[in-house]
Amino acid sequence: MDIPRAPKTNTRRYLYAGGALAGLVLVTVALSQLDRAVPTVEASTLWIDTVARGEMLREVHGPGTLVPEQIRWIAAVTAGRVERKHVEPGEKVSASTVLVELSNPDVELQVLEAQRQLTEAEATLVNLRASLETQRLNQQGVIATVRSEYLDAKRAVEVGDGLAAKQLIAPTDLQRAKDKQEELEARYTIERERLRVHTDAIAAQLDVQRSQIGRLREILAFRRQQVASMRVIAGTDGVLQELPLEVGQWAMSGTTLAKVVEPGRLKAVLNIPETQANVAIGQRASIDTRNGIIRGRVTRIDPAARNGTVTVDIALDGPLPPGARPDLTVDGTIEIERLANALYVGRPAYGQANTTIEVFRLEPDGRAAARTRVQFGRGSVNAIEILDGLEEGDVVILSDLSQYGDTPRLKLR
Repeated sequence: MDIPRAPKTNTRRYLYAGGALAGLVLVTVALSQLDRAVPTVEASTLWIDTVARGEMLREVHGPGTLVPEQIRWIAAVTAGRVERKHVEPGEKVSASTVLVELSNPDVELQVLEAQRQLTEAEATLVNLRASLETQRLNQQGVIATVRSEYLDAKRAVEVGDGLAAKQLIAPTDLQRAKDKQEELEARYTIERERLRVHTDAIAAQLDVQRSQIGRLREILAFRRQQVASMRVIAGTDGVLQELPLEVGQWAMSGTTLAKVVEPGRLKAVLNIPETQANVAIGQRASIDTRNGIIRGRVTRIDPAARNGTVTVDIALDGPLPPGARPDLTVDGTIEIERLANALYVGRPAYGQANTTIEVFRLEPDGRAAARTRVQFGRGSVNAIEILDGLEEGDVVILSDLSQYGDTPRLKLR
């Protein structure tokens, strides 16, 4: 007969498991209390600078291009087809150089029509002058006839008065003679007044026709200028920079036909970031053409910002280096101000003016660097003012070390 046994408790196994768990907790706590390993950085790959005190030159920098000071854009006065090109871009031209020739039959027909209208108006003036003069002479003839009749009537009245005194004429006949005299006297006065009015009107009518002729002459002169404008000239001495149209193309009125520049008179147009555009007229500048440095001064500042930049014009004072030409890409630096007795250092890759950031300052032995909080002031292209956090002679790392997060120290090797 089988007898059931009571189960045995494995106490020893539980004790081992509990001890292992306690040991793991103790090791974890101990490891968490250890300091993290200090990262090591290759010193030769770092950008390091020393804090200095003295005069700090504030500058702003921006790219740009060389632009002619004098640019003459030549547009088509009259629409036409390009028949001939006399010069090509890059050639020197004078004010009278013919660049291209255009043709437009409609414009030539307009000249002929204007000439015809002017000729007709001049013929009308001749006919009008003759007609008015004829009318004036006819009126003078009428006046002469009326005057003769008036004088005859006047003499008849005088005779009638003599006969009436002797009672040799009837009173009615005498009165009829006096009425005739008054009628002719009035008619004589009217005809003379008519001659005066006609004579005054002659000058006015001729002036109107002369004015019409003058207007038609101006129209003809304008049409001839349109024809002449189809021979496009440079209008100034310089170098032809652009001539976009080819023979056979049609140019509308107002289309740009050419661009003439004076190559010896160039200026630099810089694009300064709007956050640094505290520039003033007259400030000194230097332009790097990659073939020499040219000194200049600020002459114009665009009042509006475009695409995050402000356009600044620089007048060049010195002679142009070899190879300087319009549209050449350049780099410009403008001197803003000089700070006397300023504490400054090279501008960090991630540091902005008037901000507070953390940089790594080298320890005296130069084998390690500690994170330090620094307050920056005014900035320049390659330097920035220090307001707090560093002293003269401190050596700091300017490279971007943001990948090390909040690491308080770095080792250098």
